[in-house]
Formats: sequence, C-alpha cells, structure tokens
Amino acid sequence: MQITIQLGKKGITSGFLASVKNAFKNSDSVRITVLKNFCRDREKLKEINTSIINELGNKYTSKIVGYTIFIKKWRKAHSIGHRS
Repeated sequence: MQITIQLGKKGITSGFLASVKNAFKNSDSVRITVLKNFCRDREKLKEINTSIINELGNKYTSKIVGYTIFIKKWRKAHSIGHRS
C-alpha cells in the first residue's frame, strides 16, 4: 500500500514532515505530489527532494517522476539518499 501526500503552498513545514514520518509507520513507500501553486521549477524540485530526504535520514531513497516524489524506506541505511 502506498500513501499519497500533497505538498502545497505552505511548503515543507514541521507538520508536513510529521505527516510524512507518520505515513511510514503504516507503509514502506510514500508518494508526494507537488502541487502547481508550490513549485513548477525542476531544479527547485530537486532541492525540495534533497531536503526531505535529509530530514528523514539515510534509510530512505527517493525518485522524482514528473512533479511527484516517490520515497521508499529500506531496512538498512543507504549511502545514496536520492536519485533523479
């Protein structure tokens, strides 16, 4: 089961990060859809992705497809935190 969370105009807040962390209690993967009113720049999207992964830790990897960030939690730590 994959959980979907929307990232809107308020951006990456402590509440947003708490909801992402909470989603991983029930699932090993989370999909974050980035809404148009927050970001439509690919470079900024990569920075957002990096900041989310850095906040979560080294057991998480991510992949960007379009304006959606897919994050997966692994049992062991990974040295590479994200892929583009």
